[in-house]
Amino acid sequence: MNSVDADGTDVTSRVSFRCQGNVSIGVTFCDRFAFDADSVHFAVELRAPGLTARVDDVVAWIWADDLAPFLEGIAADYRGWDGERSWQTGDRDLSVSAVFRSGGHVGLTWTLRPCPEAVGGWGASVTTWLEAGEQMASLASDIRQFLAAEKE
Repeated sequence: MNSVDADGTDVTSRVSFRCQGNVSIGVTFCDRFAFDADSVHFAVELRAPGLTARVDDVVAWIWADDLAPFLEGIAADYRGWDGERSWQTGDRDLSVSAVFRSGGHVGLTWTLRPCPEAVGGWGASVTTWLEAGEQMASLASDIRQFLAAEKE
């Protein structure tokens, strides 16, 4: 059975969210597929005024620390923390860093950098601000469902 969020979107096939303070800034996880039982492949899109960036083959390995536990840890620490927390894929083509701001908001900076070792490569980043409690918990749950969904 597929999970559906409040606007009717199937969260197992797409997760999309926007910055609380500027809805023109957003991140989308989509186009999930799998070659085998060890990994899930998907695309990530970043949007901001004057920017659209996409990496088509981000890989989440089942044996590695994936994004869902990282986001769940941030949601669990809704009262805040000092410094920056970060996570990245094994290939380093997707990374996210998190900071806590007074007032109960988390800034998540999403960075795409396909082929980070390639000469002449590119990178793009956007920062989304979310409420530390419910919004972070909802995002973490949606990402977990997206990454764990039955392989198509």
